[in-house]
Amino acid sequence: MKTLMVVILLNMLMFTSAMARDSIESYSVKDALATDTAKEKLGTDVSFYFGNSKHGEVLKTFGTFSTNKKTNAFNKSDKEACQWVFLSAMIALKDRAVREGGNAVINIKSIYRNNTTSSNNSFQCGAGTIIAGVALEGTVVEIITKD
Repeated sequence: MKTLMVVILLNMLMFTSAMARDSIESYSVKDALATDTAKEKLGTDVSFYFGNSKHGEVLKTFGTFSTNKKTNAFNKSDKEACQWVFLSAMIALKDRAVREGGNAVINIKSIYRNNTTSSNNSFQCGAGTIIAGVALEGTVVEIITKD
């Protein structure tokens, strides 16, 4: 009986350790936005500029907004889960831009566990056994767009 209890306890500890996995990785913005789903959901009404990417002249600033999204990562690769939750965060930024009257979101940065990362090319995602998350911050603006 004592041996059985030890085995059960060890299994519970291993299971808890496996569940606590939290890998923070960087993923390509370009790859995530190139999917058919991303193109369909984000459309072309709002432009997105990551890090310090060049953009048109800012005519009006509506404010800086953040979004923190999570998704089910169970039975998905980290990349698949992270691209999915990234799209969810991007849709939230797009919806906010439309609601505020902007046509772009500039200076988009990743914020994971209060650590801000600014990149023109990548975003950060935290992925565990069950949940993946992306937090983004960007400034909603109206810019002069090139036709």
